[in-house]
Amino acid sequence: MQDQDRLDFAVELARKAGAFAKHHFQAIDALVIESKGHQDLVSNADKDTETLIRAALAEHYPDDGIVGEEHGRKHGSSGYDWVIDPIDGTANFVRGIPQWCVAIACAKAGEAVIGVIFEPSSDEMFTASKGGGAFVNGKPLRAVQTDDIGQGSIGIGFSGRAPAMAAATAVAMVIERGGVFFRNASGALMLAYVAAGRLLGYIEEHMNSWDCVAGLLMIEEAGGTIVKPDPTTSLDHGTVVIAGGANMFDEIKSIAETSFSQK
Repeated sequence: MQDQDRLDFAVELARKAGAFAKHHFQAIDALVIESKGHQDLVSNADKDTETLIRAALAEHYPDDGIVGEEHGRKHGSSGYDWVIDPIDGTANFVRGIPQWCVAIACAKAGEAVIGVIFEPSSDEMFTASKGGGAFVNGKPLRAVQTDDIGQGSIGIGFSGRAPAMAAATAVAMVIERGGVFFRNASGALMLAYVAAGRLLGYIEEHMNSWDCVAGLLMIEEAGGTIVKPDPTTSLDHGTVVIAGGANMFDEIKSIAETSFSQK
């Protein structure tokens, strides 16, 4: 498989970064926590974990670019960009809730070719490669096949970058149609759960690339359907996220588009 070396490297690096972050998680009282905005927290663990990841990338792939949540953008010359979130779910992390992950993706010419999401608390390693399938701890992932919204839950993301009414409308629509909404404060994990068939789908009006690039690739490789990010803008400016099982996608897209129009 093309880029197999990058996938193997990303898996090893995510496990190493996850172990490092988990050490901080287990010493939660020593964390230094700052607020970047509405429900947008960062700790010294986020920054230090990203530094660890960046150092490894600089050593092994010095010509690749990097897009990271905590330390900004590095442009490369190889055509590859690494997209990293050292701890997605910081709000959980700093409160001792074991629902957070390390997300590492690699894009070529703006399109994802590798995605890795590692949840240290459960020791689940979600992986995907373009054309190579998606897996959790080596077991193939498969998005849901049902077309019945009443058969599961839909992840609904929210950030301070989008109007509150959009999320409220989406929640109401899901419930009115017989479904259940789900949110665990880690968008990357929720996307992995869509790929695994644990959630019917996921919507969010705007996600930063480091939260969604890995998971969106996983969903496609697991047989799901997504609104494809624009490869020319999404790495640096984020994207709308609408994703789900192939038979659920149209209904999920309808809910998303209606809710996103609420300002």
